[in-house]
Amino acid sequence: MNRNVLIAAVVLLGVSLALLLRLPRASGDDRPQDLQPGQPVKLFSEEAKGFVTLPVVVKTPAEWKGLLTPLAYQVAREAGTERPFTGAYWDDHTPGLYRCSSCATDLFRSETKFDSGTGWPSFFRPIAAENVVERSDWAFGMRRTEVLCRRCGAHLGHVFDDGPPPTGLRYCMNSASLRLVPSEPR
Repeated sequence: MNRNVLIAAVVLLGVSLALLLRLPRASGDDRPQDLQPGQPVKLFSEEAKGFVTLPVVVKTPAEWKGLLTPLAYQVAREAGTERPFTGAYWDDHTPGLYRCSSCATDLFRSETKFDSGTGWPSFFRPIAAENVVERSDWAFGMRRTEVLCRRCGAHLGHVFDDGPPPTGLRYCMNSASLRLVPSEPR
């Protein structure tokens, strides 16, 4: 069996279980510890071409629901997952910058995107390690590493160690948690 087919089958099984069980993340207090109101975070900014210090973005569930689409809210704020091969960016090859759909933090560059065969946009590295938070996720009886936006705590997806060189990592993200800002033609 082809490796990509096997990966896609395992991912589909996990997504199917997730959709069946619908186990959303508890809102509010489940943010990473470094995302507390009033605390600034140092993030890489493509626009500033370096690091900037910004306040964390903390909103109530009602405020997030007013800003995000229902799918983006379910994925980003409740740690959901969109169905494979359905998101806006899984097969998009537009050059540009991928930002958090919740707070516009710079997350990934299109130059690091690759076709993983899983049906989700995949990248071999974030724009800067400081812009994401990784934490253990033991949902569904398996250990995975969840990836969140450092500034607002939005669930982005998971990172796996089966990606291409140079990192060997696969940041498997949800399109609903991202917003592509296309590069301007030169």
